[in-house]
Amino acid sequence: MRRKQFHPNAYLERRKNVLRGLKARTKLLEAIGKARVGTITELSRLSVLSYAASRHHLRLLEAEDIVTRVGKRPYRWRVTGKGQKSLNQLPHGEASERT
Repeated sequence: MRRKQFHPNAYLERRKNVLRGLKARTKLLEAIGKARVGTITELSRLSVLSYAASRHHLRLLEAEDIVTRVGKRPYRWRVTGKGQKSLNQLPHGEASERT
């Protein structure tokens, strides 16, 4: 049986990472990746999550400096570039330096 791969930034340092939260944050981060920047309403539609769940998880990600708000209300959300990276996201030489 194949395990579900979650977005590397879906894991939080300061909170317990339960399966439902990991799934929701992965959907949101993938939606932000497609849209680059989006409001909570746009991101909740893309990720098929409720507005409240999207807002909750975006605020958790914001507390970990993984996403940030841009502009005035309605805020647009974008990824900051901080957080964990998968091996295929690292620059070419950096992966070999760590081994």
